[in-house]
Amino acid sequence: MVRIRLRRVGLKGQPSYRIIAADKESPRDGRFLEILGSYNPRTEPFTFQVNEERVYHWLNNGAQPSESVAMLFRSVGLTTRYERVKGGEAAEAVLKEAGEFYANRKVNAKTN
Repeated sequence: MVRIRLRRVGLKGQPSYRIIAADKESPRDGRFLEILGSYNPRTEPFTFQVNEERVYHWLNNGAQPSESVAMLFRSVGLTTRYERVKGGEAAEAVLKEAGEFYANRKVNAKTN
């Protein structure tokens, strides 16, 4: 089974994460199938970049997000956009809306 989960990168005490698609049995920082985006919890608000088209692809093919990734997806509205795509709405329109959301999101680059 494929999971969409976080892979830790960064120095000791300065974590940032990559959002990846990986086999369920592979270790946290081990082998993965594809990098889908990144997440930095140390900025205010958190920095979150993801290729939603590829996330939709993996979710359509049966990938399950981990609990932490599912919370992140809900906080940026990705889960509701995916439900709309599954309901029959045009993916291009939803992806355009997602691009506007990420462009309008103000993130302070200064880390804690």
